[in-house]
Amino acid sequence: MPGVVGLHGGVFGEVATYLPGRRVSGVRITPERAEVHLTLEWGEPVRGTAETVRDLVAELTGVPVFVTVEDVVKRPTTAAAKEIL
Repeated sequence: MPGVVGLHGGVFGEVATYLPGRRVSGVRITPERAEVHLTLEWGEPVRGTAETVRDLVAELTGVPVFVTVEDVVKRPTTAAAKEIL
């Protein structure tokens, strides 16, 4: 989704859903609610992006969704990304 860099597990990695054989960091779903914690790209509309994510997840889960923007980062340029790798 444009503007979303990735999911964020929270300060201590406490936001997660446990599935058979794996853990999905940044998403917590219960029968009563869903939480999605995100890292967004600098310059993108924070509120609009969070609302879009909320609406999409609510449609999929059928429960109230709470979106938390944990961080905002600048995506590295292609050249900068190559230097890091």
